Amino acid sequence: MIGKLYLIPTTLGETEPLEVMPLSVKKVVEQIDYYIVENEKSARRFIKKITPKKPQPNLTIKLLDKYAVEEETQTYLDICVQGFSVGLLSEAGVPAIADPGASIVKLAHEKNIQVVPLVGPSSILMAMMSSGMNGQNFAFNGYLPIDKGERKRAIKDLEKISLDKNQAQIFIETPYRNEKMLTDLKAILSPSTSLCIAADITLPSEYIKTHSIKDWKHQQPDLHKKPAIFIIQK
Repeated sequence: MIGKLYLIPTTLGETEPLEVMPLSVKKVVEQIDYYIVENEKSARRFIKKITPKKPQPNLTIKLLDKYAVEEETQTYLDICVQGFSVGLLSEAGVPAIADPGASIVKLAHEKNIQVVPLVGPSSILMAMMSSGMNGQNFAFNGYLPIDKGERKRAIKDLEKISLDKNQAQIFIETPYRNEKMLTDLKAILSPSTSLCIAADITLPSEYIKTHSIKDWKHQQPDLHKKPAIFIIQK
């Protein structure tokens, strides 16, 4: 039997895992000792939290971060040939969505290894669900440019695409630049364009609001260093 690649969701913050994901995730983590992760410290903390009795010294953990060498990552699933399953963990949320794990999933398909996605919190989808915008037609755009001129053009382009295609446009920002992003959106977008801000999703401090830019001009929520999703629709 060839091992499988399990896509294991993690929490979006310091919440109890079984409050935001099904028992099936715990059962899979209990069975797996081989993991591919973005950050070893946070991965071990999550594994310990969801399976407190699991011996940490027995774990084999491979890193998939910005320093990972492709020649090495290509061997990460070799253990599956021996019948051992592997767990792919994101730093937060679900693997392979706004996450480097997609390369491992692609490798699994190339090696004919079964890919098993598990249910868990996705900040992108949960924000979209909560926005009141077009859930039939939306696009995730990742990070917008940092350069002021390029960012302005990107925001205007997304607004135009939203109008032309009736498509909600989703993007993210580095948490410490959230408030600057909101300031830019209020200055650049049309007053009638809708903006949803979803921050700290699933946490006690969760904040999700959708207003027109005209109404946002009178509000300035505290978004500093809070993971946030921005969605606009014209």
